[in-house]
Amino acid sequence: MNTRAIPVATMSRSMAYVALTKPDVSFLVVLTTLAGYALGTVGPLDWLKMAQTVIGTTLVAAGTCALNQYFERESDARMRRTASRPLPSGALVPTEALWFGAGLAAVGSLQLLLTTNLLAAALAVFTSITYLGIYTPLKTRTTAATLIGAFPGALPPVIGWAAARGSLGAGAYVLFAILFLWQVPHFHSISWVYREDYARAGIRMLPVVDRDGRATFGQIVFCAVALIPVSLLASVTGLAGVPYYFSALVVGLLLVKVCLWAAAEKTNVRAKWLMHATVLHLPILLGLMVLDKFSR
Repeated sequence: MNTRAIPVATMSRSMAYVALTKPDVSFLVVLTTLAGYALGTVGPLDWLKMAQTVIGTTLVAAGTCALNQYFERESDARMRRTASRPLPSGALVPTEALWFGAGLAAVGSLQLLLTTNLLAAALAVFTSITYLGIYTPLKTRTTAATLIGAFPGALPPVIGWAAARGSLGAGAYVLFAILFLWQVPHFHSISWVYREDYARAGIRMLPVVDRDGRATFGQIVFCAVALIPVSLLASVTGLAGVPYYFSALVVGLLLVKVCLWAAAEKTNVRAKWLMHATVLHLPILLGLMVLDKFSR
């Protein structure tokens, strides 16, 4: 998700630390972790354990976002949409972001280990390491970075599932596949809108080199279409039932329609509408899945 930068003139130190955590990204982590935990639960929900899972995962995600801004502070300074983030703007110095991010990630990992289980904590640590150690440096080297980054980006619901069950299963893999495919139309639409900014910073997002947008929107449409049968697997595997099946089919077809509409003209305006559509699509889909499970 795109994080709106807070203007330097109005950014206090406390707000600068909040901005380091990329609250909109953290919200996505909360949402998907909650869904993963709820769907992985056998029997009544353990509300306390679910809250502990969300807190730990969110802390790891927030710390990872802060560390990401530490590593990307120079490229952020060259992009208009990120130039007023805490480090490029001078609201905080790099060492503050480094220790803040590392501390949040460490506390979150320990929280998961002590309140859930080793598997959930290990998955959270793995997510952070792969995001920072693989995805982040690859952004300036290859257009495949978005697809590579979708792997750690799809793990929060799996962490929630692991916290609830202490093991993985078909349902966890379905949730992972849904999140993986969903990220392509979401992030490609953002990248298309800000392709000039990314080019200025030397970040090789696909739209930067794909000038006519054929490859970019081809991947967008392909993944949106693939998302339909993958999301329906939730009913096939017993994770959800018949009501979810038909609701998910309708929601999936609507997303494909918006993707095709955006691909027809490839304007920034249509790409922004597509981004908003993806933001709506994910909580609706996961909400339908959870509702179906607990209404049976």
